[in-house]
Amino acid sequence: MALPNEHASLAEQIERLLSAGGPLPVVAAGDPVLRRPAAPYEGQLGPALLARFVEALRLTMHAAPGVGLAAPQVGVGLRIAVIEDPAPVPDEVRVTRGRVPQPFRVLVNPSYEATGPARAAFYEGCLSVPGYQAVVARHAEVRLRGEDEHGQAFDEEFTGWPARIVQHETDHLDGVLYLDRAETRSLASNQAMAELWAEPAPLQAARALGFDLPD
Repeated sequence: MALPNEHASLAEQIERLLSAGGPLPVVAAGDPVLRRPAAPYEGQLGPALLARFVEALRLTMHAAPGVGLAAPQVGVGLRIAVIEDPAPVPDEVRVTRGRVPQPFRVLVNPSYEATGPARAAFYEGCLSVPGYQAVVARHAEVRLRGEDEHGQAFDEEFTGWPARIVQHETDHLDGVLYLDRAETRSLASNQAMAELWAEPAPLQAARALGFDLPD
């Protein structure tokens, strides 16, 4: 549990971040905050400051744009993340990737576990690793536990692309970047993705670049 002066220091850090207004600066890979496990949220910010911080995370996620953002990505080492995915994709992509709309949600102290053996591999990107994407094999189904911003506990199962999103964001809170789990031979610039590997599943990329996909 954090000491009172640590609470004050953290609150002051967030007040400074919020004072500029608008989207928050997103921290890029190489910053140590992305590699440290985030501290559990235990009321360090108080309800009003937490609500302002959550709204700033939401604004920053929308502006990026992205479908998720974790507090360490804006330099704050707390186990808080937000997700939201309107899923504006063609039907073929929606079906292949299991990408369905997700409403805005706040994840406080989340943790996940696989609920089945299946894994799915798709290209994935990250706001903290701008300009690149890589194929990551993740659990196709997970059970996510945690709380919302009001302290209400949740225990839910996610499948398809929503399962990928919650794994990606929860990993951030453990100091893990998607590159740690990626097929390194699949790494591609956004330009290469647009020109070569825009298919719903990375089958052609696997053959051309020489990496394996899960069965």
